[in-house]
Amino acid sequence: MAEHGYEGGRLNLPFVGISTFGKRPYVEDWAAIDADVAVMGAPFDFGTQWRSGARFGPRGVREASTLFSFGHAGAYDHEDDATYLPSSVRIVDIGDADIVHTDTHRSHDNIEAGVRAMLRAAALPVVIGGDHSINIPCINAFDDQDDIHILQIDAHLDFVDERHGVRFGHGNPMRRAAEKPYVTGLTQVGIRNVSSTAREGYEDARAMGSDILSVRQARKLGPKAVIARIPAGSRVYVTIDIDAFCPSIAPGTGTPSHGGFLYYDVLEMLQHLANTHEVVGIDLVEVAPDYDSTGSTSVLAAQLLLNFLGFIFHARSVG
Repeated sequence: MAEHGYEGGRLNLPFVGISTFGKRPYVEDWAAIDADVAVMGAPFDFGTQWRSGARFGPRGVREASTLFSFGHAGAYDHEDDATYLPSSVRIVDIGDADIVHTDTHRSHDNIEAGVRAMLRAAALPVVIGGDHSINIPCINAFDDQDDIHILQIDAHLDFVDERHGVRFGHGNPMRRAAEKPYVTGLTQVGIRNVSSTAREGYEDARAMGSDILSVRQARKLGPKAVIARIPAGSRVYVTIDIDAFCPSIAPGTGTPSHGGFLYYDVLEMLQHLANTHEVVGIDLVEVAPDYDSTGSTSVLAAQLLLNFLGFIFHARSVG
């Protein structure tokens, strides 16, 4: 009988060791990234308009992700009869972009530099925010790549052009993205109720190529039909605001909005996307752990990211 790893080495339980994402290797030198996926924190929340705290999102999500540090054998899903994230999928954590307090532009520049480093290494960039303004430097980093389509899963449209001189806050990222010549369109899903964007912003978004769906509209269509609205052949960048989810399962965020998605609403959209389109980048934002004493919001974020990465690389392996 073969010796089991528990007897032959360290048990290395989730609560042991340093909390890198999924307890994967840490790479400090951004010029030495050699992986399929690189995860970076962007602990920036100067763009918030109400409750701050998303600067602690990367730490919270990383710590929660250790719950799923299932080792090198991958994670078997009996419903799909598939093993996700086997050892052949190389994931590294490159730490956090440096944040310069009170300086949005320098902080965003540092986030952009991290995403550019991941793209140069041909690693799928995964960025954990931070508030949603961190999407702006993430999308900036794609200016020398092929065209991209953006799938936004969010409670808010984030299409404010400028308000009191603010152009790079967490209400602006999708407007800034739509202005890019290499962003061919946006699919904005989960948008609902009272929003930070005025009617004119919705009109501008549709005029600039946005397809906008509320939670109720998305549920009526179903996950497959929602993803089918994204043009075939598009390279898709996915930005997930945790406030897309119902606060009953994701209270740890700065701008909670009732009427949100439940877990499988989003997971099934992401699985269909992975099976039908090339995913070229991911950010997950607005987790603010201090508003959730249970830690379930961070667990939700970590579980969603790991499952999504599993779907992406499984689709690549069978495609």
